[in-house]
Amino acid sequence: MKRSRITSLTASALCAAFVACTAVANAGVAAALPIYPASDPDPFYGQPQGLAEAAVGEPLAVRPMPPLLAFPDTDVWQVKYRTTNSEDHPISSVTTVLVPRNRPVNGPLLSYQHIINALGPRCAPSRTLYSNDPDLQIKEAPALNLALQRGWTVALPDHLGPNSAYGAARLGGTITLDGIRAVQRVPELAVAESPVALAGYSGGGMASAWAAALAPTYAPELNIVGVAEGGVPMNIGKMANGLGMQPHPAFGLAMAAALGLEREYPDKLPISEQLNDRGLAMRDEMVNACTNGILAAGAGRSATEVAKTTDLMSSPQAWEVLNENSVELYPGVPTAPIFEWHSPTDVLIPVDSIEATIARYCAAGAKVQSDLFPSPDHLTTAVLGLPTALDYLDARFRGDPAPSNC
Repeated sequence: MKRSRITSLTASALCAAFVACTAVANAGVAAALPIYPASDPDPFYGQPQGLAEAAVGEPLAVRPMPPLLAFPDTDVWQVKYRTTNSEDHPISSVTTVLVPRNRPVNGPLLSYQHIINALGPRCAPSRTLYSNDPDLQIKEAPALNLALQRGWTVALPDHLGPNSAYGAARLGGTITLDGIRAVQRVPELAVAESPVALAGYSGGGMASAWAAALAPTYAPELNIVGVAEGGVPMNIGKMANGLGMQPHPAFGLAMAAALGLEREYPDKLPISEQLNDRGLAMRDEMVNACTNGILAAGAGRSATEVAKTTDLMSSPQAWEVLNENSVELYPGVPTAPIFEWHSPTDVLIPVDSIEATIARYCAAGAKVQSDLFPSPDHLTTAVLGLPTALDYLDARFRGDPAPSNC
C-alpha cells in the first residue's frame, strides 16, 4: 500500500466530526460495549496489581534491551511506570530510553513524543523500534541521532497508554510527564538531575503541548527548560465544525480516533452503541491495527455510512470530551520557554487556534518563539522546522536566554 501523506492531524479533525455525529444513541437500542486491544503477550506490558498504591511516575519495572542498528553507540532501556488515565484511574505505561554512551551524568534529557496513529499496542514506539515491518519503523530516527550525537538521553513514551487510546490528547500529556518522572528515578540512567526538554510534531506535538501546559500544576518539580511543538491541533472541536461528512480517504483514522476516545471515556462517548452493522464490522477489523491497516479499512467511507444517528450537536458530553482534549481551551499556561512552528497555509489544522493559544500564552508572560515554515503539505513543515527546533532546545540546555517574538 502506498503510504499516505495524511497524518494524525487529519485524524484529529475527522475524529472530532465523527464523534459529534455519532455521540447520541437511539432510544431502546441495545448497548454495544467498547472494544479493547488484545493483551500483549509480554508480561512487561501488563497492568500490575496495587497500582493505586504506587506514586505517579514511580518506576514499576526496568529492563535493558538489545541495541538497535538505527542508533549506533547507544544503549536501550525500557521503563514501566505508574501514571493516570483521563478519568483519574491508575494505569501503567512504558517509555523507551535511548542512552548515548558518550552522555555525561545528568546531561540533557529529551522526551520525544512520536506520532502514533494506531489502536494496537504493537504500534507503540516501544514495539515498533524492534519491528521488522517497514510501515512501523520510527521515521524520525535520523533526527533522534542528531540528539544522541549531542550526548542527549532520549525518552520515547508510549503516550497513547495501555489501551492505545488514540485521540486522547490530554492523556498523552500526563503519560509524557510521568514518563519523565520515572526515567529520572532510575539510577542506571543517570539523569536524576538532568534538565529536560519536550519535542514532537502533529500528534506528538499535541502530547508535547499538553505536557507543557499541564506541567506547572501536574509536575512542577520537573526542570523543563524548553519545549518544541510543531503542527499542533490546538482545538479538535473547532475542526469538527468546519468538516463535512463526505467520504474521505482517511476516514479510517477518524473512526480509529473515535474508538480510541471511547476506550478512554467509555461513559461519555459510547461510540460503539451508535454503529450499524457495517460500522461494527469496521471497528472489529481495526481493533489492533496500525496506520496502514486503519487507512485500508476505512478508505472512502464516512460517518453516515457506519452510524445509526447523525445528530451533530445533541450530546453535551461528546463536546465536553472534545473540549477537554483541546489545548486552546485549557486555561493553564506553560512556564517553560516554547518554540512553536507551523505552516501558515496548513489546511489540516485551524491555524487561528494556534495563533489564539500563542497569543494567550504571550499575554500571560510566557516566552514563545513562533516560526512559520510555508510548505505544500503538513509533513513537509515537520522536516523544515525540526533542525531549528533542535537548535532551539540545544540553546535552552546550554542555559542561553530564551528568545521570544510575542
